Amino acid sequence: MKRKLLNNLIEWKNDKNHKPLVLEGARQVGKTWLMKEFGRTQYKKVAYINFDRNEKMCKVFETDLDTNRLITAIELDVEFKITPEDTLIIFDEIQECPRAITSLKYFNEDAPQYDIIAAGSLLGVAHHFGTGFPVGKVEFLRLYPLSFTEFLDAMGKEQFVELIEKQDFEMIKLFNTKFEDLLKQYTYIGGMPEVVQDFVNNKDFKKVRTIQKRILSSYEKDFSKHIPANTVEKVRMLWNSVPTQLAKDNKKFIYNAIKKGARAKEFETALTWLKDAGLIYQVYKITKPGLPIGAYEDLDSFKLFVLDVGLLGALVNLDAKTILDRYEIFQEFKGAMAEQYVLQQFKTIKDLPVYYWTNETSRSEVDFVIQVDSKVVPVEVKAATNLKARSLKIYMEQFKPKLALRTSLADYKKTDNLIDLPLYVIENLNNF
Repeated sequence: MKRKLLNNLIEWKNDKNHKPLVLEGARQVGKTWLMKEFGRTQYKKVAYINFDRNEKMCKVFETDLDTNRLITAIELDVEFKITPEDTLIIFDEIQECPRAITSLKYFNEDAPQYDIIAAGSLLGVAHHFGTGFPVGKVEFLRLYPLSFTEFLDAMGKEQFVELIEKQDFEMIKLFNTKFEDLLKQYTYIGGMPEVVQDFVNNKDFKKVRTIQKRILSSYEKDFSKHIPANTVEKVRMLWNSVPTQLAKDNKKFIYNAIKKGARAKEFETALTWLKDAGLIYQVYKITKPGLPIGAYEDLDSFKLFVLDVGLLGALVNLDAKTILDRYEIFQEFKGAMAEQYVLQQFKTIKDLPVYYWTNETSRSEVDFVIQVDSKVVPVEVKAATNLKARSLKIYMEQFKPKLALRTSLADYKKTDNLIDLPLYVIENLNNF
């Protein structure tokens, strides 16, 4: 299974001044596999420590954090000599050993010759942030579920990926039916590595749903393990309300929809926990498309999405039969599945600010507004091939953007400052 972030890890390795790296990401997005694959392909030796399964090593960190002593202990545990020039040290499930998190500071200051990558539950790591967390002494990379092109690679469809990367729209148009079929499968299966791998092996949609439900159950258990008891129930209520709120015409998140009379202050801690866990994405509204775009965000208005389109379908028990119809799966929940898919692809694009826009009456809404270099670009998401976009038209008349994107199942077309992009190529929008 190919993961694009592997290239970023190689860049980190080749930077002579790199610090210890913390690989962020929700549970089960493939952090452990990626770290091991990076070690296997780029180093001669990998010293792998899993603190969830190695109480002895956790105790080593409880006394003092002298780096020479820690390296000796790691060598004794893995039973080989650690040579900085060709050994990768991996601290997995690091949240189970808070002192190991703190040790990254001393490795950066006293032993920068060692290549160290750490990963763990975002909930657990976030819990220790600010209490011994080595702020400024580590680097970060974020791993998300598989993007659509990573899914195509896993499915053995490398030639389809090449067409997307080459922007060969004539050939893409000829094979648009196959692209649509693969996109429908991805929308149901999602990008969680275990789910994708099982589907590649077994082609069983029923098994897909079973694994997705198991992943969702593991998240629920993680709530109880890391979140204070007085907050757990609010986290569950907020988490379970996200699909319902996405089903509205106006997808702005409303606390009152969680329960009658609910207020932001009551659920803001729960929202923070879910964001820290990487389980939800928060997309803020902007008041106008100025530069930099972040200067115009409205912190009181936002939409929430879940981390994976397949898990969203599992949360609402989306029937696998929806993938048989050309448009049905994208039109579910008033187009929420299509919006979730597009946002998920945006998240894999480095340094891409993502917002949305509504006018003063909230009757017109542009699904997403992004900043690409010095351009603020509105993005309208259509669930089928009906390209009528009243809100986008109002936005363009009011702000006259240099470029606008409309993404749907229709073929590629460019007219003046409007580009129509098929949903299955939106991940590569930077190339356009």
